[in-house]
Amino acid sequence: MAQNTTTPGGNATKNSAQSAQKEKDAPPPLPEPLRVPVADSHTHLDMQSGTVEEALAKAASVGVTTLIQVGCDLAGSRWAAETAEAHENVWATVALHPNEAPRIVHGDPDGWSRQGAREPGGEAALDAALEEIAALAALPQVRGVGETGLDYFRTGPEGIAAQKRSFRGHIAIAKRYGKALVIHDREAHEDVLRVLAEEGPPETVVFHCYSGDAAMAKICAAHGYYMSFAGNVTFKNATPLREALAVAPLDLLLVETDAPFLTPAPYRGRPNAPYLIPLTLRAMAEVKGVPEDTLAAAVAANTARVFGYRAPVSGAGEPGEGRHVQ
Repeated sequence: MAQNTTTPGGNATKNSAQSAQKEKDAPPPLPEPLRVPVADSHTHLDMQSGTVEEALAKAASVGVTTLIQVGCDLAGSRWAAETAEAHENVWATVALHPNEAPRIVHGDPDGWSRQGAREPGGEAALDAALEEIAALAALPQVRGVGETGLDYFRTGPEGIAAQKRSFRGHIAIAKRYGKALVIHDREAHEDVLRVLAEEGPPETVVFHCYSGDAAMAKICAAHGYYMSFAGNVTFKNATPLREALAVAPLDLLLVETDAPFLTPAPYRGRPNAPYLIPLTLRAMAEVKGVPEDTLAAAVAANTARVFGYRAPVSGAGEPGEGRHVQ
């Protein structure tokens, strides 16, 4: 019989680690509700735990009454369109994420993307995928094309051509159907702005999870591009983001979760969800030096204008307020 070598100290360490992991996995508590209802301009309900109905109810309980569900690949974009059709206060955007385009073209034989191995399809496969995105973008409940753009953090030089081809295709789709273009820009600021200029931007452009500095914010403002700030604006090391927020015009600001990612302080590292929007919005109001209600009213109006719906004007979560077109 093997001797038991576990020590009391070892048990204590194990229990402490399990307790810390349990706390990390636990959803943060409900924040104080907003007095002025707002929208989460960018979320991924398909990547979050629980049902859509539970997420909507929890968000509405704190004054987050509209959700923009964002697609990142064909399956996710189909799901976004179906979910928006089924739920009064959900609207959809559809797209191939910048990192999805190289996987379609070059394949992923080793499964490095953690989405399963796939064979390379070449540019023809990318064009076929873009055709399906275009068909989804034509649907009335789909109000944006995105998230699209460029990401030089996760995709190496071999994927840049596919990303740019995809980005240009999405710009064309957004212009064809008069939908907002929702941009993912990671470590690619100059190229994103350059491609937009070369193609000619659609009427409405949103930089989701804005990641540029104050100088870029001024460029975006000059072009009338919207800037959506996420929970990372609350992080201690996010001084450049707060400097950008400080100079961004109030009428070009949105707020988002990008849930389940980028949970705002003090809950960084725990699961994010639309009900945590109040934490980010209050931090933004402090940076802007405006009352919480003033910023909430501005971002609510901005989000409704971007995605073409009538924002709720009364109590949080009242039915029937979301599915109206301006």
